[in-house]
Order: sequence, then C-alpha cells, then structure tokens
Amino acid sequence: MAVSGRQTGRPTLEEVAARAGVGRGTVSRVINGSPKVSEQARAAVEKAVAELGYVPNRAARALAGSRTDAVALVVPETEARLFAEPYFLDIIRGVSGELAAADKQLLLTLIRSDQERQRFEQYLAAQRVDGVLLVSVHADDPLPDQVRALGLPAVLNGRRREDEPVAFVDSDNTGAGRTAVAHLAAAGRRRIATVTGPLDMYGARCRLDGYREGLAEAGLPDDDALVATGDFTEEGGRRAMRELLDRAPDLDAVFAASDVMAAGARAVLREAGRRVPEDVALVGVDDSAVARLMDPPLTSVRQPIEEMGRTMARMLLAEIASPSEPDDQPRRMLPTELVVRASS
Repeated sequence: MAVSGRQTGRPTLEEVAARAGVGRGTVSRVINGSPKVSEQARAAVEKAVAELGYVPNRAARALAGSRTDAVALVVPETEARLFAEPYFLDIIRGVSGELAAADKQLLLTLIRSDQERQRFEQYLAAQRVDGVLLVSVHADDPLPDQVRALGLPAVLNGRRREDEPVAFVDSDNTGAGRTAVAHLAAAGRRRIATVTGPLDMYGARCRLDGYREGLAEAGLPDDDALVATGDFTEEGGRRAMRELLDRAPDLDAVFAASDVMAAGARAVLREAGRRVPEDVALVGVDDSAVARLMDPPLTSVRQPIEEMGRTMARMLLAEIASPSEPDDQPRRMLPTELVVRASS
C-alpha cells in the first residue's frame, strides 16, 4: 500500500478486516481486548492477524493503544455567537465536566471559514486528538463524514438529517414545537405564529414540524403568513417578528424556536405597543437564563442542554475505547419539558 507517497508492505487494519470478513471496528475491539465481540469474530480476527503478520503501529492509534488523551469540541460559529448564546456555554459545561472526570483534555475549536476547516482537517489527520464532538451542524456540513473517514470517533450534538449515519445526541425537537402550540391553544390563542431556526438545520425543521402538528391537533389552520425564518440569534428574532407583524398584525401568540430569538421578538413587540402576554403570548425553547431574566419571564420548552453535553462526552469516550461498526452508531434522544412562566 502507499502511505504519504512511500510504499510499504505493512498489512493494514482494513486488510485484516477484509481477511476476517468483519468490520474495522470489530478488529479494533479484538485488538483492544473488548468483551463486546463474539467468539467467532474474535477467532476470525486473530487468525487474520496471524496470517497477515499484522503488527499495530503508532499510526493505527486505536489498535496500538496510543492515545493523545485529547478531544476536540468543534463549534462552526463566531466567538461573538459562542459567548452570547447560553446554549453553547451549557453544552461546553457538560462536555468539559465529563472529560475532566475522565482525565481528558478538551480542545475548543471554532470554524468560521473554509481555510479554518482545511486547517482543522490537517490537524485531525496528524492524529492529535482521540475523537471529535461537533455542535451546531448544518445539513450540508461534510465535516462529520470527513472525521469518520480519518478513522476518528465522532459524536454530533443534533443531527443533519433523519437518517444521520454519525453517532449523535439530540432532543425531542418535534415534541418541543407540538407542546408549545398545545399550551398556547389551550390558553385560547388562535393566531399562533412561529419564528423558526435556520431551516438548513434538522432540529429547526423538526421544531417547525412540531408547530404544524400542534396546530392540526388544536384544529387551527396552518397559515404561511404566520411563519417567519430566524437564525437562532436575537437580531434574527427581531427581524422575523417585524416580518410577522407586517404580514399578520392580528397574531395573538408566538412560538420562537429559541429563547434568544424570543428575546428579540419580545423587544419588537414592546416597540409595537403589544403587551406580553395580554396581547401576544410568547414561548421559547431551551429554558436558558435568558428565559428566566426576561420581563415578563419567558415560558420555554426545556432542553436538557448540559446533560446533552455530558451524554455526548460519555458516548465519545465509549467509542474511543471500543469503536462501533459504521452501520451501528449509537444514538440518543433526550426528552423536552414545558416550563410555564408569565409570558403565556
């Protein structure tokens, strides 16, 4: 085989897997002594190793047991957004706490351009981390697949699509939208609008789906004039709220797909002389500090954000210790819960 332009006769992990008739992850588990392997598979791998004369090297880190004891947490956002939004800080808190308990180093990486993405891929190819956690991934983001192609374990916060092939931890985003609308409808609201997140993110689309399911269950019409797209920022919430008031001035409730956007919407409603909740009820998502500090305090659908971070870290550590097969990646869905406050 060729490695960096040089020829070498050293058998590879993939060749061992092919000879044994198993996946790459199974070979790794056998070499690492994992109990999560059948005796038949173990015997086949050991036979292939002996026949090929496979010897683990430092480049094959998962087999050699060579670890950097470092994990990268990748956030494809700017510093301003990272530190302005409680969501990211709660994820980091959960991840860092779990990694610290496992004596692992956390490398926080912001990716804001194609150049930074290429530089990070080179960093990963140099095998300087044992695994990667990714937050805020969009539908067309190739980075999770590139990480896996390098043979590194990866876990996503959320997912890019319904059939996400990479391991992920997500929350019940559809349920969040449905629950918010059911609450507003039960309070007698009939013109319920929504400020969505960016619709190239699967979680934002799920919250919109839940909003529409909630309308159907309440017997309310699905009116496109009551849907405005935001971007999970406060300014995005302001823009979307202005758009909604222009198109549907008779709206009497708003479901914003994040607390931060709800704060932007609240500011515009106040500028327009609309009282919350007397004229317009308001519900957000996340149950962050933003929700508790708003005036009036914001009703919000709680995501267990810090727990998502901890779960992501635990899942990644398990994958580093004993990789799963590519078609059997771990997935976790955590529940959401409505927290009612004075805004609705």
